[in-house]
Amino acid sequence: MAFGMSDEMLGTFAPIVVYWVYSGIYISLGSFENYRLHSKKDEDNKNLVSKATVVKGVLLQQAVQAVVAILLFTVTADDAGASAGSNNSVIVLASQFITAMVVLDTWQYFMHRYMHHNKFLYKHIHSQHHRLVVPYAFGALYNHPLEGLLLDTIGGALSFLLSGMSPRASIFFFSFATIKTVDDHCGLWLPGNLFHVFFKNNTAYHDVHHQLYGNKYNFSQPFFVMWDRILGTYMPYTLEKRKGGGFEARPTREYKDI
Repeated sequence: MAFGMSDEMLGTFAPIVVYWVYSGIYISLGSFENYRLHSKKDEDNKNLVSKATVVKGVLLQQAVQAVVAILLFTVTADDAGASAGSNNSVIVLASQFITAMVVLDTWQYFMHRYMHHNKFLYKHIHSQHHRLVVPYAFGALYNHPLEGLLLDTIGGALSFLLSGMSPRASIFFFSFATIKTVDDHCGLWLPGNLFHVFFKNNTAYHDVHHQLYGNKYNFSQPFFVMWDRILGTYMPYTLEKRKGGGFEARPTREYKDI
């Protein structure tokens, strides 16, 4: 319990608060031109949607996410009570986290890739997210509402159910997943960022996917790159200094339409 809130309520709303707080940190760092993957000018000119519209879209997705989370916690309340009283050792929690990460990655890879290859779904649903040609932190969850439900909300529900984690453990898992997702879209390559050290699936990796040449590569999100490597959609890249300051992710091999 914290401030009189149940684990279920914290599991529902903590990731939303974390999303905006962590995004706010990156907003305050946005003027660090020497660490940006795209210039501020490109962010303002290349993106096809206003930031006000992005905020509204994210809030809508988070509202749907909260409703589904409350329903999920309500339906699984008896099982959650039993799991809360079971072995919560570090090994058990670690295995639940890893399981949830793999489940979420697997669900999102195949749904994400299908939305790129199905022309109808891409045109009418997934292209909304790609209006952000130059990603930024609080645009991470800017999606068509149906995509937000299918990829993020249902994917999250599956990772919770199949991992067997408790509502209390879910507070930390989904807050971590939220931070990781925001970081992948932040558009900054900051020195000392531990996500860049421990994850090959990171800010630059996902930035490649948002560019026209990488549109059918680097589908994996938000943790690992295994499905891209296994199924031939992995696009390696190098980070090079960009004229005028900052960095640019460039593919290191020829790419083709797949």
